[in-house]
Amino acid sequence: LKGHSMQLPLSLEILGRTFDGSGRPIDGMGDIYPESVRDVNGTPINPVSRLYPKNYISTGISSIDTLSTLIRGQKLPIFSGSGMMHDNLAAQIVRQAKISDKEGEKFCIVFATMGVQKDVADYFRRSFEQAGVLQNVVMYVNTASDPVIERTITPRCALTAAEYLAFDKHMHVLVVMTDMSSYAEALREFSSSKGEIPGRGGFPGYLYSDLASIYERAGMIKGIEGSVTQIPILTMPNDDITQPVPDLTGYITEGQIVLDRTLEGQGVYPPVSILSSLSRLMKDGIGEGFTRGDHQDLANQLFASYSKVMYARSLASVIGEEELSDSDKRYIDFGKLFETMFLSQGSNEARSIEQSLNLGWELLSTLPRNELDRVDDKVLDLSLIHICRCRRIERCRSRWSP
Repeated sequence: LKGHSMQLPLSLEILGRTFDGSGRPIDGMGDIYPESVRDVNGTPINPVSRLYPKNYISTGISSIDTLSTLIRGQKLPIFSGSGMMHDNLAAQIVRQAKISDKEGEKFCIVFATMGVQKDVADYFRRSFEQAGVLQNVVMYVNTASDPVIERTITPRCALTAAEYLAFDKHMHVLVVMTDMSSYAEALREFSSSKGEIPGRGGFPGYLYSDLASIYERAGMIKGIEGSVTQIPILTMPNDDITQPVPDLTGYITEGQIVLDRTLEGQGVYPPVSILSSLSRLMKDGIGEGFTRGDHQDLANQLFASYSKVMYARSLASVIGEEELSDSDKRYIDFGKLFETMFLSQGSNEARSIEQSLNLGWELLSTLPRNELDRVDDKVLDLSLIHICRCRRIERCRSRWSP
C-alpha cells in the first residue's frame, strides 16, 4: 500500500476564511478551489538560502514595539499564565499589526487556535470582524471539544497556508498561534497512547525536535519577496518558565515576551514584564531607516531606569519608602508613571512607533539629566525636539539643561 501525509488545498481564496483544525471550511462559504495542494509538514528551508530578518512589524503596543520589537521573519513567543489576558493581547495584535504603508497591501495574518473554549473562538472571530480585518485573516480553529489528534495538525496547517501566501504569493505573513501548551499536551496524550517512553514532565522525548519543526518554519528566503513571522503564545503551569514547553521554546525562538501576573493584578494591560522580555533580533530591525534613529538609545535607557525602579521598590519593602534617598523616590515615581502611561494602554488603542518613542522620552524627562547614563548628550539634546512637541512636559526642559 502507498500513501502520503496529510495535504492542504490552497489558493488566495483562503484569505478571510475560517477552517477547522485540519483545514476543512467551517464558515458556511463552501470548499476551496485549490490552485496548489501542499504537504502540511512543509519543506525545510535551506539554511544557506535564508535571509537575515530585518525591518519591523508594528503591533501598535508600546511595550512591544519599543522594547521587544517584532522583526519580519522572527519567531517571538509570548509566555503567559493560566487565566491571564493573553487572548485579548492576541486579538489586539491581529487587529493592529501592520508593516510600512508602501507594502501594507502585501501583509496578512494567519491565526490558529488550539484547545480553546468555543466562546473564546467566537470572541476572536467577532473581534476581527468588528475591526474590519477579517478579510485579511486566515483562521484555523481547534476547540477544546475537537479531537486531540487534530490539535497536533492545526499549527502545521496554519504554517502551510502561511508559507504558500509568503513564498508563492509574495506576502508578508504574521502567524499567531495560541495555545502552544495545549498543542504540547495533545502531543503528550497521543505519545502516551502509543506507549512511548516519556521524558521530562511526561512529554515525549522528541518534544524539542517537534517544536523546532514548527518554529523553524519562520523566516525569509533569498530571491523571494515575502516572509513568515511567528508569535506563538503559550501558558506556563503555575507561571513556571522552567516547565518543559516554555523552556524548550526559549531555546528555539529568538526571544520572548513575558506577561506578569503582578502587573495584571494592578490593572496594567498588557501586563508585559519588560525586564524578563527580550527580542534578540531587535537591534537589526530598528533605528534610522526602520523606526527612528534614537530608538535603541531610548530602549537602553528605559531598561536601565526601570531596573533601578525595581531596586528602589525592593529597598522600600525593607526600610520603608520614607527612608529612601531623593534619587530612589524619583525612581519610585517614575515607575508608577511608566506602568500607567507607557505599559498600560487600551485594548483598542493603537500607538504608532512615533507616539511610543515620544512617550518614552517624555517619561524619561521626569528624571534628572545626570541619571540618564545610557544616552549621550547629543542624543539627549535631539530628543528635546521630540519631547517639547507635547505641552505636558515643557516644564522638564529646565531639568534637562546641562
